[in-house]
Amino acid sequence: MSTEPRLFEALSAVQDPELRRPITDLGMVDSAVLEDGVARVKILLTIAGCPMRSTIEADVTSALLTLAEVAEVALELGVMSPQQRAELRDSLKARAVPFSDPQSLTRVIGISSGKGGVGKSSLTANLACAMAADGLRVGLIDADVHGFSIPGLLGIPGVKPTRVDEMILPPVAHGVKTISIGMFVDDNKPVIWRGPMLHRALEQFLTDVHFGDLDVLLLDLPPGTGDIAISVSQLVPGSELVVVTTPQAAAAQVAERAGSIATQTGQKVIGVIENMSWLQLPDGSTMELFGSGGGAELSKRLSATLGLEVPLLGQIPLDPELRAGGDAGVPLVLSHPQSEAASAITEIARALTHRPRGLAGRKLTVSPS
Repeated sequence: MSTEPRLFEALSAVQDPELRRPITDLGMVDSAVLEDGVARVKILLTIAGCPMRSTIEADVTSALLTLAEVAEVALELGVMSPQQRAELRDSLKARAVPFSDPQSLTRVIGISSGKGGVGKSSLTANLACAMAADGLRVGLIDADVHGFSIPGLLGIPGVKPTRVDEMILPPVAHGVKTISIGMFVDDNKPVIWRGPMLHRALEQFLTDVHFGDLDVLLLDLPPGTGDIAISVSQLVPGSELVVVTTPQAAAAQVAERAGSIATQTGQKVIGVIENMSWLQLPDGSTMELFGSGGGAELSKRLSATLGLEVPLLGQIPLDPELRAGGDAGVPLVLSHPQSEAASAITEIARALTHRPRGLAGRKLTVSPS
């Protein structure tokens, strides 16, 4: 059977929910003909157990019914052959953004901290959602293999990635493409790995997971300066770092070590975020539970150590709704965007993503005609 141009054009508006590209570009439209007002269409799924089957069915039917000449849709779902899947995989790899390539325009930002308990993962999840809400194409790697928490914070615990042969398609939550080791373990079992296994896991997340073209890729790094921090600098040498601390002097002192690693890895520390800065009381006053000045002091110390300006990007107050949003899987920037904490996070997200990216020294894929 053939495919009629008018039906094909309508189907080009349908995106694969996981690959985020038109099904017409992915070779998923096997045939589409119009007979007496009935659009008879066959769509090929990437795998037999495609978890987004019902979404594709609904989107295809809806797109075709927008045509005045289509009164009914007769939809048949098939499955790609091994050869078709191989062709799809090869085409996607050809388009995938090589994050380690100096020519890549994807900004890779690692969110780090000196110690645990400073709210780094919650902050990373909220930053990712704030960037996606601004219309950016955002990816998020939960690189804290031993203490993974991103799936729960984004409301997708238990969701498994789709595999197309050796390629992994990351689940999408709140517009953010996300991958975590937590998606591959059952019943909250601990991951007991040493350095080489940790390096291999991160390497697979960066090479085998198809994120597509991204504006920003965030890495939720484990606290400290261990194996993962070193692996990130080796696998994505052009990545940048943001250091998270609380106002407490002891926390800022430990966080300084996480930022100072850049002197050995060659990465750039682009800012400091102070979390849990104060608590707003019912009478309108504020209470500084963890002291004050830690973020500013850390910014000053890192600037002196690294020999470049490391700005304090913002201060985020304590907000019970941030915790509640994390437990519910709906980050604060989406559930209570007008709150003071959400506004501070959104401003930080925009400061990180609205910096100019120069094209000096980059190869441009254009030629005179």
